[in-house]
Parts: sequence; structure tokens; C-alpha cells
Amino acid sequence: MKIDWTPLTTELALWRASGLALPLWWRDDDAIAATPDLEVLTALAEDLHLPVHLAVIPKLAQPSLPQFVAGHDAVIPVVHGWQHHNHAPAGAKKAEFGHPRPDALTDARQALARMQALFGARLLPIFVPPWNRLDPGLLPGLAQAGYCGVSTYLPRTSRLAVPGMVRINTHIDPIFWRGGRGLVPPEEQIAGIVSLLQDRRMGLSDTTEPLGFLTHHLVHTHEIWEFTRACLGRMLDGGAAPADLRTLP
Repeated sequence: MKIDWTPLTTELALWRASGLALPLWWRDDDAIAATPDLEVLTALAEDLHLPVHLAVIPKLAQPSLPQFVAGHDAVIPVVHGWQHHNHAPAGAKKAEFGHPRPDALTDARQALARMQALFGARLLPIFVPPWNRLDPGLLPGLAQAGYCGVSTYLPRTSRLAVPGMVRINTHIDPIFWRGGRGLVPPEEQIAGIVSLLQDRRMGLSDTTEPLGFLTHHLVHTHEIWEFTRACLGRMLDGGAAPADLRTLP
């Protein structure tokens, strides 16, 4: 697969010339067990020296997963909803926590409790709502429950979701969900990344928010793996640095 990375490398050069810092983080969704695909994901994170924040579905998590995570410092577990079940009203886009329901905070609390039991101190208590949709009314309750952050998709509009809980979103997704679940055409993907970086460089969006790369290891094609490695590698080589999310709140 031949890809023209020139637009991205040119933009990263402008960042370096401007003395701008580019914190980078990686989130991977829907983990429930240790699998060969998880091994591929972890090996890539280790090769890149970029931790992958593994969004685990708490209710479905199997014993093999915490055993695997315990042996790999490059894998940092975070909380991916409760059971990845769609509670959206008829006709609405899928969401587990995107709409008011009386048991939503109960689910979020038991999700955190189970993840703490599975992963202990390795857990980073960031709440990642399935399908990246979250009812804003839940935010105060999530903070009170013990979550330090919340992560969805697209640039954040404010650093804090509520006092004590930071927003740390993702911004880049290489999967063409509406086009057969293959790789987004690389030229479109690179143009989108460059646009995100230009907005930050020109002060149109938050330059302090870590730039988030989102993957789903269980559904990757060879082309998606290849693009992920190349894209993250080029950003790191171009001046991006891994963000330490534990220091952000």
C-alpha cells in the first residue's frame, strides 16, 4: 500500500518550527479477552513506545484479559461502558449511556467496581461510553463515582467535563464504518488529520488536548494495521510525544 504522507510530514514540520508540543494518545475499544489480535495490538504499542489505552467492556471481561494486561506495561485499561448494550430510544443512534435512564449511574458504578477488581492499580478510571455518546446529565454522577476523565470523539469544547473530571477525546479513526469496515481512503484520512492539526496550530481548537488515535483491534484488516503503524510512527517521528494521561486531571 503506497501512501503519500507529505501533507502530514509538512504540517508536523510547521509544528516543530513553531515550537508547539503535540501530545499523542491511543485508545482501542471493545476488549473483552486476550486474543491473537490483542497480541498484535500490544506488540505494535511496544514497538512504537506508545501505550495503548484499552477500553474494556466490564461485564463481558474474561479472566484471560487481566492476566494478559498484567504482563504488558504498554496496555492501560480504561472503562468502556458496562455491557455495550444499546439503550437508545427507537429511531435514535446507538448508545448505552447517551440518553437519560434511571439505572445508568448504577451501571457506571458497577462498571468501575468490576474494573478495579480486575485490574487494580493498573486501571485508569476514564469512562469511555460505547458508540462515543454520553448524556451530559450523567457527568456529575460519574465524577462522584470516582472517574477522573471521560473520552468520546471529536475535539473537546472544554478541558473539564465537570470539576475534577477531564475530557480526553479521540479524533482519528482509520476504520471506514459506513463503507464496509475497511480502511478509510488514506488520502482522506491524512487530509483530515492535517485539518485537525491546522486548527490547533491556528488556535481554532484546544492545543493542549492530547491528539487521540482510535482503533478497534478485533475488526482490523491488514490495511488498517498497516496504516495505524505508519501513521502513529510518522507522528512520533515528526515530534508528537506520548501523553501521560495519569497526570492530566
